[in-house]
Amino acid sequence: MRFAYTIFYVEDVARSLAFFHDAFGFSTGFVDESGDYGELDTGETRLAFSSRTLMRQLGKKPGIPEPNAPVFEIAIETTDVAAALERAQTAGAVVVQQVQEESWGQTTAYVRTPDGYLVELCSPIAMPS
Repeated sequence: MRFAYTIFYVEDVARSLAFFHDAFGFSTGFVDESGDYGELDTGETRLAFSSRTLMRQLGKKPGIPEPNAPVFEIAIETTDVAAALERAQTAGAVVVQQVQEESWGQTTAYVRTPDGYLVELCSPIAMPS
């Protein structure tokens, strides 16, 4: 088995794809002709978006993220967290945490997407050898 993709439930798939392109530089990989589903090319694992409308049509009851009480986050690794934070903010992300040096040697920052999802921007962390 392998971890293939994560799907965000959003109101507007095209808007979310455009935001993630502008904020983090990911290019669009696949978009269903209906416009209710799309994926970003992020490397080994895809990041996908499905409209809440489509999910309701499939019998699901998608929730809305609660920005002040997130239940998960995604992490985007970069060698320049400060520049990534500035790019994300320029694209419309809301800064949740400014750039911070963590005690374990990693640099982190957090933003919230226009759909309310939490994204960690982080430097690579050296694993013990």
